[in-house]
Amino acid sequence: MKCYYDLHMHSCLSPCGSDDMSPNNLVNMAKLAGYDIIALTDHNSSLNCPAAVKVGENAGITVVPGMELCTSEEVHIVCLFSTVEAALNFSGYVEEKMMKISYSRDIFGNQLIMDENDNIIGTVDHLLNVASDISANKAVKIVSEFGGVCFPAHIDRPSFSIISNLGMITEDMGFCNAELTALADREEYILKYPILENMRLLTDSDSHYLENIPDAARYIQLEECSAECLVNYLRQPPKL
Repeated sequence: MKCYYDLHMHSCLSPCGSDDMSPNNLVNMAKLAGYDIIALTDHNSSLNCPAAVKVGENAGITVVPGMELCTSEEVHIVCLFSTVEAALNFSGYVEEKMMKISYSRDIFGNQLIMDENDNIIGTVDHLLNVASDISANKAVKIVSEFGGVCFPAHIDRPSFSIISNLGMITEDMGFCNAELTALADREEYILKYPILENMRLLTDSDSHYLENIPDAARYIQLEECSAECLVNYLRQPPKL
């Protein structure tokens, strides 16, 4: 079935994200924008995924629990899981691999944890968008051990991307997928980095604010519109 997707979205838990990006607001805005399946990928944490998944179940839109991991090289990698339990287990693992750095809420925001009714049930008091002690070379292996799949985020950006920070993507890293922004020239990137010819190229919004959520435009074909089906699909190399 045809599933319109956005697999890289942030909530009010992420630094520099809007407090308006509550589980209810972001999920229902995505539904209004025409999406069938979205992923909540806050920086280095999955603590708002339980609420967002419940909201999605009530709203009739699939929410995939995930995270945007910041590696030791400050490369951003989108990590997706088929269950909330798996995402939270990975979130706990990443928590242990991060430096605990205090931050200014005036600069970075509140890092709010909410329930499915948008009640604030907690906050994270250390800055979330910092490097973890997990290298990009080991990301696929580690995420797989937790039952998930991952891919490098916004590889065409001049910062926090695998190309800007490492200069390349190599086959031994194990990625089957990569993310380009909507502004990227796909053909230009494939010519410059031939490894992309053998990868599935995704485009997501990386939304931190409600107004950043675009109308649905891109889709993937899944047997069913579920987190499990999506994760299994992304684990397989694309058929060329």
